[in-house]
Amino acid sequence: MNITHIRVKELSEKAARLLRHLGQPERVSILLVIGEREACVCHLEAALGLRQAYISQHLMALREAGIVTSRRDGRNIYYRLEDPNLLDLIQRAARMAGASEADLNFSSPPVILRNCPCPHCTTEETECAWENQEA
Repeated sequence: MNITHIRVKELSEKAARLLRHLGQPERVSILLVIGEREACVCHLEAALGLRQAYISQHLMALREAGIVTSRRDGRNIYYRLEDPNLLDLIQRAARMAGASEADLNFSSPPVILRNCPCPHCTTEETECAWENQEA
C-alpha cells in the first residue's frame, strides 16, 4: 500500500464515522436547534416535542462522538456544536435534499419558546421573539 491509499482510507473512515453519528433524523434536529445558539435539554424538548430521556440519549452519543460539547450553569447544562462548520454541512445536505433557503433560516433573533422554562427563554430581558407553533 502506498501512503496516499493509507491517507484516503483513514480520511474515509473518519468521515464515515461522523456521518454514522449524524444518521438519525432526531440527532440532525438537535444539531439544527443548537447550531446557532447553545440550548439546554428543556429547550430542545420544547423546540422538538421529544421526551427529555430520548433527547438526553442522543446528546450523550453526540457528546461521546465529540460532535457537541456542554457547559453547566447552575442546574442547567447547555449544549453547543463542537465545530460550527458542522451546521454548514447539515444545511448543505438539506439543500441537496431539496430544502429551500427559507426552510434553513434559523438565524437571529434567537429562538425563545414560551413553553420552555430555561433561563434563555424566561429572562425578564427577552420578549417572545419566536414561538414554537407546533407545541
